[in-house]
Order: sequence, then structure tokens, then C-alpha cells
Amino acid sequence: MVRSEIQNVKLRFGIIGNAEGLNRAIDVAIQVAPTDLSVLITGESGVGKENFPQIIHQFSRRKHGQYIAVNCGAIPEGTIDSELFGHEKGAFTGAISDRNGYFAEANGGTIFLDEVGELPLATQARLLRVLESGEFIKVGSSKVQKTDVRIVAATNVNLTEAIAEGRFREDLYYRLAELEIVQPPLKDCKDDILPLAEFFRKEHSGRIRVKNEGFTEEAKACMLGYDWPGNVRELNAKIKRAVIVADNALLDVCDLGLDNVDCSDNPDIRIIQEKERIRNLLDKNHGNVSKTAAELGCSRTALYKKMKKLDLK
Repeated sequence: MVRSEIQNVKLRFGIIGNAEGLNRAIDVAIQVAPTDLSVLITGESGVGKENFPQIIHQFSRRKHGQYIAVNCGAIPEGTIDSELFGHEKGAFTGAISDRNGYFAEANGGTIFLDEVGELPLATQARLLRVLESGEFIKVGSSKVQKTDVRIVAATNVNLTEAIAEGRFREDLYYRLAELEIVQPPLKDCKDDILPLAEFFRKEHSGRIRVKNEGFTEEAKACMLGYDWPGNVRELNAKIKRAVIVADNALLDVCDLGLDNVDCSDNPDIRIIQEKERIRNLLDKNHGNVSKTAAELGCSRTALYKKMKKLDLK
């Protein structure tokens, strides 16, 4: 898929970033969408895996059907089977009426099973049956029901290790991962950190109704040098905190809670900051290279060479 088409998808689904790994993941999601393959999305917690099931659903023949997202890790083990597959009246204490589960409700559509690695083994066996035959049985029933559902799952668990430890079924893994999409961590997408930070700054400033003008250079350097173990979710939280506690127009290191990060001498950070400066000037000048070169104090040819070296398009 050409870069412009991927950019359109990002705009449609509110995805920010231009890292190669991210673009590749979006490209694969769009390519697999028209098929009925089961898709497993893997990546660290907080990277934004929830965007990909929506892309797959909207670009599939099922886009007019139901899309149901289920956080498997948030549902207690005692009720997960009822939630997914439904139950009959009297199946357990509190089952005062028949209830359809998510697999019945999503018939003809897509179901997204987030945190699928947290499912109990008994539930994994039920899920495997759905994947293999489209069949399931409500809790408390003996009647087999059919469903036509596209399953997209996501996990931050290392399923290979979980299989070795007996916590996850190997046969289920292979059925879920007919195609796997890997979402890279934020630390591997350094070029995306500052654009994301700026987006979150504007978003939270607007919601909280406070005024600020951006980040200090030291704050930018620290954000670029930090490993972000919580990924985009952590970045969002730190920017929100900074917007609330900041006393000055420019958000600083202490506002972000990154006081202990020292990355001022990292050459990679200087390269990213240079790219950010050129990108911002190009945006300000609506892509006019001549005006941008004049503001940078260099020739148009020199700027083109610099942009090529920095992989700026």
C-alpha cells in the first residue's frame, strides 16, 4: 500500500506516528481485512493494539455487522464463559433468565478478544471449538449453537512462554495466529514521541482549559531519551500530569516527572530534534522547501540533501 493510503487510514482511526514498524503493521491489517483469517496482535502493554481490530473490521466484508471488543483480563474467571458464550436460566446462582453471549451477539461481525492470554484453560477449549467449527454451547445448556464471527485477538503476554508453562493451549495459539501483527514499542519509534507528545498536550490543554505553548528543549530531550516502559499510555499520562501541574508556558522536565532522565549528550536525540525542527518549519510553510531553507539559512539543494539524509518526506 502506498504511503498516502496509509496516512489516510491513520487520519480515519486517529493514529499518530510514522515509524516503519507502525506503517508496516497498518499495511498488514488492511491486507488481511478482506479475508476471514484469525488475527493475533502482539506487543507490549500500552502500545495501542486496540486500533488494529477496528481497521480490520472496517476494511472487511463484515463492516456492517457488529463489532464487539471484550477485555478478557477484566472479566472474572467464574463469569467469563457466560459473558462469551451466554447462559441458560438457572445455570448458576443469579442466572434469572436466558442470556446471549458475545459470540451470539457478534454473529456476522467481528469480535476483538483483548488480553486473550489471560483466558482460563477451560475457556480456551471453548474458544478453540468456535475457531474450528463455529460452534459453542451456552453455560447450562446441551444445545449446540452456530456463529459466524471473525476473531481478532491481542495480548502482551509471551504466548510461547505461556505454552511452555502450560498456561496457554498450543493448538489455540496456532488457530488465533493465522496471521500475526506485531505492534512495536514506543522506544523503537523515537521519531513518533514528540508528535505524540504535542498531540496529547493540545488535547489535554483543551479539555482542562489551560494555556501552554509547548515543551522546553530539555523536556523534549528527556522524552526522547526515556525508554517508556508503559509506551503510549504512559506518555499520555505524563503529558496530562504536566499540563495540570505546570506553572510556565513551556512544559518542563519536572512537570513530566522525568527529572532523573539525562540524555542531553545522546547523538540520536540531536538527530531527532533536527528532524523535528525541519518538519515543524515545513508544516508552518505548508511544505514550501524554499521558504524553509531560507529560515534555516541554507540553500534549497542543501535542505533537500539534509531531508534525504534524515529520511524526511
